[in-house]
Amino acid sequence: MDPVGIGAVVLALAAGAAGGAWWKRANGRLRDVAPAGSVPSDGGVDRATPVDNAQKTSDPAALLVPTQDGVGGGRRGGEPVGRPIDPGTLAGLGVGPGEQITLLQFSSAVCAPCRAVSRLSAEVAGEVPGVRHVEVDAEEHLDAVKTLGIWRTPTLLVLDREGRIVKRATGVPRKPQLIAAVRETL
Repeated sequence: MDPVGIGAVVLALAAGAAGGAWWKRANGRLRDVAPAGSVPSDGGVDRATPVDNAQKTSDPAALLVPTQDGVGGGRRGGEPVGRPIDPGTLAGLGVGPGEQITLLQFSSAVCAPCRAVSRLSAEVAGEVPGVRHVEVDAEEHLDAVKTLGIWRTPTLLVLDREGRIVKRATGVPRKPQLIAAVRETL
């Protein structure tokens, strides 16, 4: 085999190992969501703060900001934050702002990790008072998927009492991390 071929194989293996390490690090990790009015880490415009009164808050792009740790999770590297999610969107998902923290899970029928997240979220909701779990079929709620920047299943959103996203995880989070995130939100 010639040196160019060997170099190509080594490069492909290195890229695969780096991609796998990134996937393992990011999968299932509960990430903080930047509060309204914060300056995005990329120095860009804070899309959570309306530029003028004519801006529509139902426009998903107007509600997107990067997460605090710089790891995106939704469209353009962020998700809607800073104000409660549109009550109509929440009602369509079976969620209403209230006295409880909501673990809102987006799943699909052929997703094995979705069953693990569902089981975990139900356990946490049963163990921690003031928490409820709502599982949503992503395929049946495509408008909400687009609005909330859901790119894959399972995606778990931790919503505060006002219906704002405070934490987000794609993949299967660990139970201690989820309990800590929920208690922090209470």
